[in-house]
Amino acid sequence: MTTLLYKELRLAAHPTSMVFAFLGCLVLVPAYPYSVIFMFGCLAPYLTFLNMRETNDAWYTAILPVTKRESVLGKCLLVVVFQLFQLAFSLPFALLRNALHIANNPVGLDATVAWYGFGFLLFAVFDAVFLTSFYRTGYKVGTSFLLAAVPMALLMAAIEATAYIPALAWLDSCRPEHLRMQLPIFIVGIACYGALVPSAYRIAANRFEQVDL
Repeated sequence: MTTLLYKELRLAAHPTSMVFAFLGCLVLVPAYPYSVIFMFGCLAPYLTFLNMRETNDAWYTAILPVTKRESVLGKCLLVVVFQLFQLAFSLPFALLRNALHIANNPVGLDATVAWYGFGFLLFAVFDAVFLTSFYRTGYKVGTSFLLAAVPMALLMAAIEATAYIPALAWLDSCRPEHLRMQLPIFIVGIACYGALVPSAYRIAANRFEQVDL
């Protein structure tokens, strides 16, 4: 599987996906809707799968000594690697922002513990819809992305909206007591990601096994 993942990174991954993975540094921008960072984490799979379709990756992978399920697993792992790297890469910049005492983001939610939890949740929902939809046919990338973009856009709007609700002001705070209050959201986000993505893989693999290449 390590070899297959290496193949996905070298041959299937679109070059812009690498760029998107490093855009977690945008949390240093004083006034920016940080949920857009998550959108980049969703655009990366879309462009990669589009590149995969145009380069006949499915046909190439079919002649390798791997099963269809392993082919789907390789793609799912590639998506997870990009998304987790993006979140991990943003963390030092979020800490630096706090250390520099940059003013509260006037556009939306700051890069708090809750923000990371929301990010895991958004990625989980997007991946679940996109992967299961795509592997129904193995080539309808645009349709799958549009279906997944609807919940993605709604969640992005909800994430930014929390910063404008007075009762939820603690979600937009980096004070230690508020960060502790945000931990349950972070844990729930990780739990959703850990549950939905493997489920999406199983559904996608089952569907792809029925596709006649």
